[in-house]
Amino acid sequence: MSSTALIQPLVTSLIEDAVTAPSMHNAQPWKFVARTEAGVIELHGDPQRGMPHGDPDHRALHLGCGAALFGLRVAAAHRALSPVVRLLPSPEDPWHFADVRLDGPDEADSDLGALHAALARRHTSRFPFTEERIPSEVIDGLRAAARLEGCRLVVPGEWHADTVMGLVHASELFESADESVRAEIAAWTRTGAAGEGPGTEGIPSYAFGPRQYDVTSPVRDFDAPRRVPGRASARFEKRPQIALLGTAGDTRAEWLRAGQAMQRVLLQATLDGLATSLMSQPLEWPELRFDARDPSSAVGFVHMVFRLGYGPQGRATPRRPASEVLTFG
Repeated sequence: MSSTALIQPLVTSLIEDAVTAPSMHNAQPWKFVARTEAGVIELHGDPQRGMPHGDPDHRALHLGCGAALFGLRVAAAHRALSPVVRLLPSPEDPWHFADVRLDGPDEADSDLGALHAALARRHTSRFPFTEERIPSEVIDGLRAAARLEGCRLVVPGEWHADTVMGLVHASELFESADESVRAEIAAWTRTGAAGEGPGTEGIPSYAFGPRQYDVTSPVRDFDAPRRVPGRASARFEKRPQIALLGTAGDTRAEWLRAGQAMQRVLLQATLDGLATSLMSQPLEWPELRFDARDPSSAVGFVHMVFRLGYGPQGRATPRRPASEVLTFG
């Protein structure tokens, strides 16, 4: 196999696609280093963009970086290249998450490249969805997408769904009682007030969505302090359609695989015409996270709760430019 030269325009365009990935509070906790002589793009986690209160073990940080890694793989396949990934290549450096070598052309995975069109279209939607049920064949396709990345996507039955929704509501109470968690969330929201962080990161107020008249949907309210005046309220679906992404174990490598599976499921759902949102709130509390799993399932650890359905796609949230997250060495 021939290795592709890492010329700057190519690598920059790949990273521009990769950083469309979702991350906790849109903190974008990734850094890329292109080693031109070695022909490798390194992915590193950025602990300065971690959530010490909401994500003390950095599991969600790994998920976000895994999602960006999958976006890089999609971008490469779209350009008729074959990304060869090595996870956790430097045991002495816990923040060196992956190395990616680009082989090709003519080695590309066409199924992977077909997801490229969804990269720019995938947005988190915190708006009401309709009550229309998702066809079983679409759900089967999403399950298959997760399996391709070594993970499981579980659609809960009635009792399990009720349990997960109960955990969502319990996590809201936990959050409201924890001042440090609330302050951390506020630091990553953007309402236009003075002193907020850069507009290229965090959750902008237009992405909050409306308030819920009745709390029936697992949508996090990033404006619980009511800092945005005149924010509308709406009724959400009474029977939210959720799915849980999980793995058998809970290692750093599995977190990175789960992040890739998360992005693959989201991109496939986008191509299938679904609106999506992510719900990590009940998984941020160790005393709640274990109860999210179905004890009869092979999934030992849940990493993300998806809300799926038909409705507004949501708007794009800002991203840092490639020049801020990419260096050449």
